[in-house]
Amino acid sequence: MFTDTKGVLGTMTDKIFDMVIIGGGPAGMTAGIYASRALLDVVLFEKGAYGGQMLTTAHLENYPGFPDGIGGFELADLMHRQAETFKLTIEYRLVDKIRKEGDLFVLDSGSDEIRTRTVVFATGATPNKMGVPGEERLTGRGVSYCATCDGALYRDRTVAVIGGGDSAVEEALFLTRFASKVHIVHRRDQLRAVPLTAKRALSNDRIMMEWNTIMKEVQGQDDVEEIILEDVKSGETRSLEVDGVFIYVGITPLTGPIAHLVELDESGYVVTDKNMESSVPGLFAAGDVRSGSIRQVSSAVGDGATASFYAYKYLEEMKIEFGV
Repeated sequence: MFTDTKGVLGTMTDKIFDMVIIGGGPAGMTAGIYASRALLDVVLFEKGAYGGQMLTTAHLENYPGFPDGIGGFELADLMHRQAETFKLTIEYRLVDKIRKEGDLFVLDSGSDEIRTRTVVFATGATPNKMGVPGEERLTGRGVSYCATCDGALYRDRTVAVIGGGDSAVEEALFLTRFASKVHIVHRRDQLRAVPLTAKRALSNDRIMMEWNTIMKEVQGQDDVEEIILEDVKSGETRSLEVDGVFIYVGITPLTGPIAHLVELDESGYVVTDKNMESSVPGLFAAGDVRSGSIRQVSSAVGDGATASFYAYKYLEEMKIEFGV
């Protein structure tokens, strides 16, 4: 059920939920399926469109059960439909902050306070965007932020990787398994990746270095056709024909509502144990927002199932009568 009516949402402030899930990507949706199937009193809050980063992927080839691949939007819709069969309540709602009061969590959402015994935090992480013309329009149609997700689509084709850090160079090396040529576009004259990784890239005959260069624009009608590059020293611009562009200028975990409450790693991701439980008992994290996540749909699904399962165990230990 989707609603933004004040009447329905208002009733949520008068009760205590067994579980509130924050985030409607694969981790959150899976947690919701497990929790609602177990007859927990559960609600899922999503601030935008359900599906998470899946929605930016035109074609998933590595999600089990779909030998011909499946579109990210289509997979998100199937997950949503499955959640609906178990009557999972899904609401469009932004959670500003979460705090702990005794055995309960209190979620501040606008002027409302919502109480719950457990939280599954599955807000994900967002790749940093460059903000150049064409980037947003062609995301999912040649612009990607995940080589592991989309690399196989570029077999025997030419791609560009934007960035010179560890993630960019490692993903460029991964792309050489498929692409015939990989251009690394880096604004400096040497890579920032660790020496061993950099050495491997520089010695790979499929990798071409574009030193002292930045990307100014992505061009193409329906798909990426070329990128516009600028020499940072001379200011001269030129076009480079590519079939895809992979952007690695950082990733930001969306931990705002709980950053003050739980332990985060040095990069800002939520630290969890093997049960997906954070440093605060009863608060679980799943998917891309979790420290150590490999940021894949399949791993997010596993995280969501694990988090929901152990949240259920947590409630059992509290001797909660579910759904009351």
